[in-house]
Amino acid sequence: MRLVSYMSEGSDEPRFGRVVTDGAVDGVVDGVTATDGRFRSVREVLAAGALPELAAATQGRAADLPIGSVRLLPPVPDPSKIICAGGNYRSHLDETRRPDNAYPTLFSRFPDTQIGHDQPAVRPAETSRFDYEGELAVVIGARADHVPEADAAQVVAGYSCYDDLSVRDWQRHTSQFLPGKNFRATGGFGPWLVTADEIDDISAATLRTRVNGELRQEASISQLIFGIPELIAYITTFTVLAPGDVIVTGTPGGVGLFRDPPVFLTDGDLVEVEITGIGRLVNPVVAG
Repeated sequence: MRLVSYMSEGSDEPRFGRVVTDGAVDGVVDGVTATDGRFRSVREVLAAGALPELAAATQGRAADLPIGSVRLLPPVPDPSKIICAGGNYRSHLDETRRPDNAYPTLFSRFPDTQIGHDQPAVRPAETSRFDYEGELAVVIGARADHVPEADAAQVVAGYSCYDDLSVRDWQRHTSQFLPGKNFRATGGFGPWLVTADEIDDISAATLRTRVNGELRQEASISQLIFGIPELIAYITTFTVLAPGDVIVTGTPGGVGLFRDPPVFLTDGDLVEVEITGIGRLVNPVVAG
């Protein structure tokens, strides 16, 4: 399934639903209606272990509204945790000239920094060093505590695209990344959550990032230094992950900071993050 969170016209209440294709046109089957109002969000569905029920309730149903008529939110707008991996592709680690690490480099992003597909990414007024980072997001589907690598797949609900937009000067104020990763409206997430059963082998997928149509990043997910099972095992050793939590797995080489000369995002730029089998996340850049 492809699951979205959205706001419909004239409503101030977030909804969720399943994306279905009628001919060549995508639409949304409203998940609240399909499940008789028992679930109000993707996170509630995951927490209840109700993905199979949602799939059955929406199978074969016609769309309730065209996807173009709604404002897409991050697929999980309200995760309790977002944990991001840094330097997790060899091509990016090499361009940063950072040493190899025995353990993943991790930092947190706050849920209220996220934006959905086709929503503006805001370049803060405090910087001229605003940068893209196309990444794969992994959404957790069950309570995960001390999960062995061999069992990691059992706690994965699905996958999405992510743009971990970075304010480079603030990221480098100290050795801690937190400020540069948490400005408002800088975490692109979407367009939807593709459930894990739809993807045979996520490591075979290819990640591509384009800016104004120009290919800037391209890598196979198989090139992750610490793969998804390793990340889940490591993270769940020190914290419990809840359904709806997000692991952002790292970006490959080709970010703007390390181009020669460096190239940063400015007002009017368009960033696209595409992962085969998942979809394409698009965010225009606007001035803050």
